[in-house]
Amino acid sequence: MPDPGTENTHRTTFDNQWIELDSVDSTNNYAMARIHAGMASEGLVCLARHQWAGKGQRGRSWRDEPGQNLMMSLVIKPGPLDLSRQFLFSAAVALSILEQVRLYSPDHWSIKWPNDIYWNDRKAAGILVESVIQGNDWLFAVAGVGMNLNQEVFPPELSRAVSLKQITSIHYDLVQTARDMVKAIQNGIQVLRKDPELVLRGYIQSMYKINQPIAMRKGKELIIATLQGVDAAGLLQTSSGSFEWGEVEFIVDR
Repeated sequence: MPDPGTENTHRTTFDNQWIELDSVDSTNNYAMARIHAGMASEGLVCLARHQWAGKGQRGRSWRDEPGQNLMMSLVIKPGPLDLSRQFLFSAAVALSILEQVRLYSPDHWSIKWPNDIYWNDRKAAGILVESVIQGNDWLFAVAGVGMNLNQEVFPPELSRAVSLKQITSIHYDLVQTARDMVKAIQNGIQVLRKDPELVLRGYIQSMYKINQPIAMRKGKELIIATLQGVDAAGLLQTSSGSFEWGEVEFIVDR
């Protein structure tokens, strides 16, 4: 199990465990380790003030300035959802975060497929959902959220990053913001369990560049197409056909 640093345990809006970590390799790793050790149940939240090996999509790292950003992982039992709903689960988490940040600043937000939160053309947050599966049983989902909260200076290689503080000129309390996000995610998963189609429609309506031309890279091939939406399995729908996650990569103009 990763070295947890300092732990403080509180009650959460899931009415379960809340663990605050000074420093950890990855909150998703930490939550996964607790699951495999039999020390996690639905509602466990792991919040870190610093991640030194945070994980993003496509094997990328998530870099943060210690104490300035929100890095957390939430353990959820997906049932009665089955494995066919994995993309919609991730979409529900993304929509929940999107709805929450719109309370801080209402305009210019979108979801860049599959699950980055964008403000205009800049990335404010990323989501990574990892699953524990046994046979055909989806036992646990770990919803990891990394959000630029109060950081105001980013290195050149992160020129597209933007924080909530930069957007709103407000300093955000880390723990309270995390608790608000947890409650939003909890509500979003409840909506998904009741009406998956509502989640899919909401996701499509909120997509970055929806109904606009986009540039994608598929290996060495450059594809220009109109973004038309996504299906329930997460396949990107464009005027040039459908694409799986990992098959193509967006090219965002600088």
